[in-house]
Amino acid sequence: MALPKKRQSKARSRKRRTHYKSSPVATTTCAQCSETKMPHRACPNCGYYRGRPVISAS
Repeated sequence: MALPKKRQSKARSRKRRTHYKSSPVATTTCAQCSETKMPHRACPNCGYYRGRPVISAS
């Protein structure tokens, strides 16, 4: 089984990893209250999802 002959430097490893970036979180606007929310989730502000209340406002 092949093994590396020399140790890879930190700079070389970090150069390779520069493209491992996290993507920004997708957001949409709520149809009821126009607040920003994550898609396919109930609105944390008003509690509505797809035009129906799913979280009781307490």
